[in-house]
Amino acid sequence: MPDRRTFIKELSMLTAMSALPITTSKGKLKNLGVQLFSLPKSLETDFVATVKMLVKMGYNELELFGPYPFSHATAQERWKTLAPMLGFSGSGYFGREIGEIKMILDDHGMTSPSAHTDLDTLVHHMDRLGEAANVFGHKYVTLPAIPEEKRKSLDDYKKIAASFNEIGSSAKNAGIRFAYHNHGYGLKPVDGKMPLEIIFDETDPELVFFEMDIFWTAAGGLEPVDLLKKYHNRYRLMHIKDMKTKTQFSGDGGDASQWMELFPLMTSAGEGELGVKEIMEVALTTGIEHFFIEQDLVADPEIALAKSSAYLKSI
Repeated sequence: MPDRRTFIKELSMLTAMSALPITTSKGKLKNLGVQLFSLPKSLETDFVATVKMLVKMGYNELELFGPYPFSHATAQERWKTLAPMLGFSGSGYFGREIGEIKMILDDHGMTSPSAHTDLDTLVHHMDRLGEAANVFGHKYVTLPAIPEEKRKSLDDYKKIAASFNEIGSSAKNAGIRFAYHNHGYGLKPVDGKMPLEIIFDETDPELVFFEMDIFWTAAGGLEPVDLLKKYHNRYRLMHIKDMKTKTQFSGDGGDASQWMELFPLMTSAGEGELGVKEIMEVALTTGIEHFFIEQDLVADPEIALAKSSAYLKSI
């Protein structure tokens, strides 16, 4: 273990690197964001101090996660059962009023172009999502996962694609866009057809957009670069984290136990085998507008997230 003097020196170097412009061989990346599920415990303890820390690292965009005060009752109840296991109770606005959160972001030069939310809230409360988006300036309301009971078969995926079109239309009427974030399921062929392809093929590209999680995409056996090229301009947002050793799910990626098996392999950008630099370069030419570091419930976020920021600003 490094001594305190070495630890402070390394942290200072990371902070200095975070002041560099974010560049790739294709040009400058003006904005870099964080999905707040990376450090919810810190946000719950001291929201303002955590935002200040992220700003010092060079982040200027945040992606929120629900449930929110206006979220559907099913989401609120599910959160109550999950919170004790996760070890924190805050989500959404972490017990603060929406206007207060917006003021904090404004005071620190932060914006929030995307907010994760659940399926029932998307279906039943798009008006409230639209109101929140109007306050924050969200451009996207994003579904992080399809409920397990709604993805049992290929027919289920056809139904969810039809539902996505309806949600996308509703979002457009509210002045925002709907995006779907892929997780680990739906990436393996079922009866010769990949479920994710059904969602792409049967949704309106003007109404349904996508957020790629490069870790879960690779864990499902697909190459992020190939998908970005194949579905040019459908992906508009990206979650970035690296994988220590490139590994696929033990099964079809359809349940939380398989996801948890791979959590120890998550690491800061540039410290693994996913080829983050190449993915970023292709993403910048295929329609990605917002990049969010997401290192789920990462230990020592003050170090891990600083490393990711510093790496992306050095490539």
